Parts: sequence; C-alpha cells; structure tokens
Amino acid sequence: MNKKVQLQDLGNKDYKETWDYQEELFKEIVDIKVRNRREEANLETPNYFLYVEHPHVYTLGKSGDMSNLLLSEKQLEAKGATFYKINRGGDITYHGPGQIVGYPILDLENFFTDIHKYLRLLEESIILTLAEYGLHGTRSDGETGVWFDVGTPFARKICALGVRASRWVTMHGFALNVNADLGYFDNIIPCGIKGKAVTSMHVELGKIVNEKEVKEKILKHFQNLFEAEVI
Repeated sequence: MNKKVQLQDLGNKDYKETWDYQEELFKEIVDIKVRNRREEANLETPNYFLYVEHPHVYTLGKSGDMSNLLLSEKQLEAKGATFYKINRGGDITYHGPGQIVGYPILDLENFFTDIHKYLRLLEESIILTLAEYGLHGTRSDGETGVWFDVGTPFARKICALGVRASRWVTMHGFALNVNADLGYFDNIIPCGIKGKAVTSMHVELGKIVNEKEVKEKILKHFQNLFEAEVI
C-alpha cells in the first residue's frame, strides 16, 4: 500500500482546466488498478493532493437543481463568473479568490475502503485546522461540510465538500472560505440548503488570514488522520 501523497499547488487556475487535470490523474490511477486486476500485476498506484484557487465559478453536482443558481447567463458574465455542471456529489457551490480548494485524488485502497470515513476525515482535517485559530467547527447531521453554531438560528457553513469516487479512487474535494468575498454566495442557494448562511475565516476572526499558513495546517492534519506521507 502506497501511503505517499504527491502535493501540487496549482496556484490560481481555471476551473475547467483543473477539472480536466483531475480527470487525467484519476484515469491514470484507475488504469493501473485495471491492469493490476487483469494481469495480476502488482503496480503501485500514486496518490495526489491538489491545492488550487479558482477564478469566480459556480459548479452544480450530479444531484443538483439548476433552480439553485439565481443568475442568468448574462448576469454570470457581468459578474465575471463561469458555470459548470460536474460529476461530483452534492448540489451547487461557489469557488473564487480567497478560498482554499483541495482535491485529494487518492486510491483509497492504499488507506481504507470506506467513503463515509473518507468524507468524515476530510471534515476533521478542517475542524482541527479551524480549532488552531480558536474557531469551533462542527458537522451538521445529514449535510456534508463544516459548520458553526449548528442547531441555532446562526448556523453558517465555512467549508463545502463534494467528491466523486469510482473503483475506490477519489476526486473533487473541499472548499474552505478563508478570505473569500461572500457576496458571490448570494447568487445561489448554497448546496441547495435554504435559510443557511455561509461565512469565512476572515469574517469570523475579523482580520485577513494567511492562506499559506492555513494550507500547511490542513496538510498536517490530513497527514496525521490518513497516516499519509505528503511529498
């Protein structure tokens, strides 16, 4: 089992280009697994962790409802945003500057074969990172992601999760609002959940947050929880 995870920070990169790149890496891993089964080969499968920041974009998951996008094509253009229907789970979400997006492309057979556990450990990586800033993130029953003040009228989401998995290989991932412009969330019903607010670290802390530092903390917790070695 290969527990090494190759880290790539793609910087600011177009959503579609990044999605295509994820698909390439995903296919590479799946192809090795198919070959291993067919030929009884014993080739090691690689794992990747992509960090990226996207220009303004809205993405709709497989189970999503188009009516949760509250903008017309012209309005999207006016806001300098793009829109894609994609192959992850979940409904609609927003990505943009000031948000840390992480795409772990893992062969879970190198770690454990449990998608539920995978999602919970991704959430835990974020919860532990937020705790280092004195922020108390929690889960919300039946809703993926990380939230504050669940069960109160002030419930708000700080991190969205949406993944795809096939043959135990994962893609897509999480989006943590660090210094994001939350105004862009006003143009959607985030994750299809009405009446729930979104927030970001800079709003909660009242100051701009060092994104490089946050990335390092997420990786530290990811490594520990997955018993991985990020290289």
